[in-house]
Amino acid sequence: MGLLDSLAKNALGGMLGGSAKQDPAAMLSGLLNEAGGLNGLIGQFQKAGLGDAFSSWISTEKNQPITADQMQNAVGADTIQQLASKVGMNANTVLPLLSQFLPQIIDKLTPQGQIQDNNPSGSQIQSVLTSVISSGFGGLFGGKS
Repeated sequence: MGLLDSLAKNALGGMLGGSAKQDPAAMLSGLLNEAGGLNGLIGQFQKAGLGDAFSSWISTEKNQPITADQMQNAVGADTIQQLASKVGMNANTVLPLLSQFLPQIIDKLTPQGQIQDNNPSGSQIQSVLTSVISSGFGGLFGGKS
C-alpha cells in the first residue's frame, strides 16, 4: 500500500469513526437536518446547478461524480467548516472525502431510486456508513464504486 493510500485511509477513518470528536452518523444526520432532509439537500444541489448529479445518486442508474469545489458550492463553505470542526479535521481534508462518499451514502439511503424517508434515522445512516466504508475503499483506490 502506498503512502497516499495510507493517508487517505487514515483521513477517512478519522472522518467516519476513528478519533472523530462526533459520531459520523450524527454528523451526517446534522447535515441532513440543517438542509431540511434529503429533499432540502437536493434543493441546495439544484440551486448550485448540480441537481442532475444529486438525482443520479437517488436513481438506480450510475452515480455522477462531483468535485470537492462543486460540493462546497452546493453545501456551502460554512457548513463544510462546521462538519470539519465536528470531526476534528481540516475542511480541505473533509471536502474530497465528502465529494467521494456522499453520492454513495445518498445512493444507499434511496435503494428504490426515490426518496422514501426524507429524514433517515441515525441508525439508518450508521448502517449505510458501515456499508459504504466496507465497500468504499475499492472506489477510493481504483476499484468499482
